[in-house]
Amino acid sequence: MLVATGGALGAIIRFLLTNISKSLFASSIYGTIFVNILGCFLIGYLITFNFRNNLSENFIKFFLIIGLLGSFTTFSAFSYEVVELINSKKYISSFTYIFISIFICVMSAYLGTLLNKF
Repeated sequence: MLVATGGALGAIIRFLLTNISKSLFASSIYGTIFVNILGCFLIGYLITFNFRNNLSENFIKFFLIIGLLGSFTTFSAFSYEVVELINSKKYISSFTYIFISIFICVMSAYLGTLLNKF
């Protein structure tokens, strides 16, 4: 329930912010960049901030991090996972994950567009 409600809220906030950005700028890229940077900042803030006195760990993890920020921007979830790998001193895994997520996934999206041309 926490993931679902957080996810719905995150999707709505992303939709609103990207539409505001589209009305201010000629390209939607600026909205996406803003959302990704903000989401990554918030995920880093939540990872390191001590909410234990005021909020439950389940609320932070499932509602805020996985639900809200996960649907707000998948880049924040990616950033969280990379930070976790680095904090666990799994450097090769973290750089492999970064490479696959950025280069391979972008190339896969491009190959998908090429496939539609046949």
